[in-house]
Amino acid sequence: MSILAPNSQILYREIHNREQHHQFWNSGGSLNVVKSFGFCFVDKRSDWKKTIKRDFRIHASWADLSRPTTVEMQPIENSEQLNLILASAKELSQPIIIDWMAAWCRKCIYLKPKLEKLAAEFDTKLKFYYVDVNKVPQTLAKRGNVSKMPTIQLWKDGEMKAEVIGGHKAWLVIEEVREMIKNFV
Repeated sequence: MSILAPNSQILYREIHNREQHHQFWNSGGSLNVVKSFGFCFVDKRSDWKKTIKRDFRIHASWADLSRPTTVEMQPIENSEQLNLILASAKELSQPIIIDWMAAWCRKCIYLKPKLEKLAAEFDTKLKFYYVDVNKVPQTLAKRGNVSKMPTIQLWKDGEMKAEVIGGHKAWLVIEEVREMIKNFV
């Protein structure tokens, strides 16, 4: 924005934003550039020019690339597979999380990527699985004692220890699942 001052010999120019913030993202890292500009006086009679303030600050940060940001949940497709997973978890004394979902359930579909991000947080401590109840035998769904979807269960030592029924906002469900995990891990 340029403004002509009352004295026609002085031109006052101010850069449109006092502080401009730019943030650049590239593969998990961020670069913040903060530009602060002052103003400039120009006197046309003597070709005198003075810049009062010009300041650039650069801040950079990178994400921890040694850890994954998401971990894809593995499907459970039948009772035998569930038995093998539970036996393996019991042998390792490691709990597992099972997300009981359906392809037609919008909340289930919306919650799955958020659970995969949560799985990345607990990557070494427990495994995350999902069961699409429409694609498995009903005996498997009955074994999980699932009445509503999405239902997220924590299994430890071959038994279901805790569950969260996710009929409300996704961030609340994720927080409840996180608390459930912290209670058993």
